[in-house]
Amino acid sequence: MTEDISDASSNVESPSHLHRHAHAHPHVERTRMPLWIAVVLAIVFGAGTALQSRINGQLAAELDDPYTAAAISFGTGLVILAVALAVWRPGREGVGRVLAGLRAGRLAWWMVLGGLAGAWFVVTQGLSAGVLGVAMFTVAIVAGQTIGGIVFDLIGLGPGGRRPLTPMRVLGALLALVAIGWAVSAQLAHDVPLLVMLFPFVAGLGVGWQQAVNGRVKAEAGSALTAAFGNFLVGTVALVVVMLGHAAIAGWPERLPTEPWLYLGGAIGCIFIAGQALVVRVIGVLLLALCGVAGQLAGALALDLLLPTGRPVDGATIGGTVLAVVAVAVASIRWSRHRHRAAEPDADGGDAAVTRSS
Repeated sequence: MTEDISDASSNVESPSHLHRHAHAHPHVERTRMPLWIAVVLAIVFGAGTALQSRINGQLAAELDDPYTAAAISFGTGLVILAVALAVWRPGREGVGRVLAGLRAGRLAWWMVLGGLAGAWFVVTQGLSAGVLGVAMFTVAIVAGQTIGGIVFDLIGLGPGGRRPLTPMRVLGALLALVAIGWAVSAQLAHDVPLLVMLFPFVAGLGVGWQQAVNGRVKAEAGSALTAAFGNFLVGTVALVVVMLGHAAIAGWPERLPTEPWLYLGGAIGCIFIAGQALVVRVIGVLLLALCGVAGQLAGALALDLLLPTGRPVDGATIGGTVLAVVAVAVASIRWSRHRHRAAEPDADGGDAAVTRSS
């Protein structure tokens, strides 16, 4: 990834030329992180999602209440981030910059509500995973994430601006869908209510939207910690409301489990939510989603091998995981070079053209 900064006076292009080769996005954020590092980190964050899912799933089973488990997970993450914000000055300053961005109109109010998508994802698990089965639920989620990644990249919602739909990106997305279908093929049910599948599909779209707007908040704040804190704050409030509603109908769990590791889901979520907000600028929403799929499959496979649950690891799971990694590699190929441009004030107070390739 390269960046060229030049004076507007020495970089004059006709409007038609700019239309063909550049997308003007004032919100585009500069970065010096190499693409391959961002891809590796995104895969690691995806593996963290698999670990968090295993922990939160066990907590929900111990409580016999997925909504209280989700509220506990988000709530512990919020406490951790609040403490970090209290001792980390750039994070606190980032909150002020986000508020200023909202007042100035650089951020829309709905861009700070990314945590609602995370809350909806968790609620959807309780509403539809039991009906569909984990396999069909996962396929629907990944389909939503993939389509959402394509759409949000095309409209330039993320901090990296618009990313065109190249043949390699399309092929990578298709391979990812095949990979997840292959990995869970042994668990797929034949008769599933299509209407119920809309819940996880919409949740997958929401995950892509969450990653894009969290990236925008991070760009405005200048701190991934600020973006993660806002995400957990909104998500926790939403899940506490859901938890209270569920408790009013079904009652509270009889006891809280005593194993400390069951409460680590929130801490893990802090890491990958902040990390995704950091790398989405470099790789875009679609490739971040594909890396997440690869990381989740690889992480789940590693957990099944290291901490088996009784379900044997079959060849389809291994093959699907390998194919997901291949999908990331294919989608990362730069079919052509496209430019994003944003105006910055130069040393004399004028505008300088900042051109970067992606």
